[in-house]
Amino acid sequence: MIKRLFQKSDTSLDAQVASAKKGDEEARNEMLKQYQPFIAKSVSEVCKRYIDPTKDDEFSIGLMAFNEAIQSYSSEKGSSFLSFARLVIKRKVIDYIRNEQKQPMVTSLDEDYYEEEQMENPLEISAAKERHQLETEAWQRKEEIMEFQAELIKYKLSFEELIDSSPKHRDARESAVQVARIVFEDVDLCHQVLEKGRLPIKDLVDRVDVSKKTLERNRKFIIALVLILKGDYVYLKDYLRGVGM
Repeated sequence: MIKRLFQKSDTSLDAQVASAKKGDEEARNEMLKQYQPFIAKSVSEVCKRYIDPTKDDEFSIGLMAFNEAIQSYSSEKGSSFLSFARLVIKRKVIDYIRNEQKQPMVTSLDEDYYEEEQMENPLEISAAKERHQLETEAWQRKEEIMEFQAELIKYKLSFEELIDSSPKHRDARESAVQVARIVFEDVDLCHQVLEKGRLPIKDLVDRVDVSKKTLERNRKFIIALVLILKGDYVYLKDYLRGVGM
């Protein structure tokens, strides 16, 4: 089934998505059934374990996310549907896991395993759960950075370039974040960055308290910030909040 799934052409898949978006429930249900292996694999990449579609709640979250991706996908955004769906699934599952970990009584994906041990050594169990959470977040952060790297490539940028071109002083970084925020919130300016891959410096000069020379020097860094603001990057946005977002 998996081989047959990936042999389908992009055009056929796009047609399926288009039909489902228009209200063709048969097409939607067929996709939800046909792409269950893809959904399970995407979910397992987040959870770092085998996902049983018949038992794991995370699979249900992934299934709902896939259904949401069908409804919100637009081929004009440039990415394929499966790439878009994979991102939506991962974000929804990450949100689910983070929310579950905030609950007082739900702190581990292996709760059943530890249930009998909790009364014997609660400190050890607590430490194991905390370690598991830290490892999960570290993996999620790594995945997010890899996704962002792939996004940068589309704009002919790299992490190495961003490191070299990023402002060295905190005030300058905060200023760059504010410029990126202005670009992001303006439909026309944001369109120029996302669709054309360029920073509209001439349009910005009169709207920000930053010189043209500074904008040109920080151009790559500001474009990268706009991409973060536009994308679904949980941890990178946390970083931006720490520098003035």
